[in-house]
Amino acid sequence: MSGFGSEHPGAGVRVSPNFGPRRNGMRPDAIILHYTGMESCAAAERWLCNPESEVSSHYIVHEDGRVVQMVREADRAWHAGRSSWRGVADINSCSIGIEICNPGHEFGYPDFPQRQIEAVIGLCAGISMRHGVAPERVLAHSDVAPGRKRDPGEKFPWAALYAAGIGHLVEPAPIRGGRFLTAGESGEPVEALQSMLALYGYGIEITGFFDATTKAVVEAFQRHFRPELVDGVADRSTIETLHLLLSALPARLG
Repeated sequence: MSGFGSEHPGAGVRVSPNFGPRRNGMRPDAIILHYTGMESCAAAERWLCNPESEVSSHYIVHEDGRVVQMVREADRAWHAGRSSWRGVADINSCSIGIEICNPGHEFGYPDFPQRQIEAVIGLCAGISMRHGVAPERVLAHSDVAPGRKRDPGEKFPWAALYAAGIGHLVEPAPIRGGRFLTAGESGEPVEALQSMLALYGYGIEITGFFDATTKAVVEAFQRHFRPELVDGVADRSTIETLHLLLSALPARLG
């Protein structure tokens, strides 16, 4: 592919060679948000377009709000890696990947600039309209790869996206005392927690044992939906927020 016209109004184009066809007739019906996790956006953009990296994304959004498209939306970019959501393991084949320039946890993890978030909102709105992406399928990389990834992280302003009609969110239940579940526990309450997380979409086995995988999934849930405290402990606030989210799902999914 020598070039293409941008599918997002006003976006630039820098073609990445790292892409392929979507598999098994899958189409993009989800958006996965990432942060670049590199010290500079220029370095991240170069890496996403370097054949040696074997990674790519459909779009990258700079701190100043500039949007660059690197892979056509019809094609399969290599952004999600080993991941799953609602029983689908090939997330790359069913999603559009957006890299948001931010050095991430390894390099200080600054706040996301407002103009950058405004650009992300506009980009997500256009993609959602073109592909019929449901709000609950605008997800974090950490949602589809808990434990392995933590981007775009607890500082990402999901509430700003939700206020603009992007994504699925509820007001988190307040943090307060009460019963909680944590690593090493087992029994029906843990099984119920795992079942609720799986029902929402997370890739988690229902074992009734609060193992390291369960802790990682709880952390991923907290990063997105209860970011005030990300500790992997299923406290009352976490469980109540999960209940609220499940209740707010469309009838076809709840």
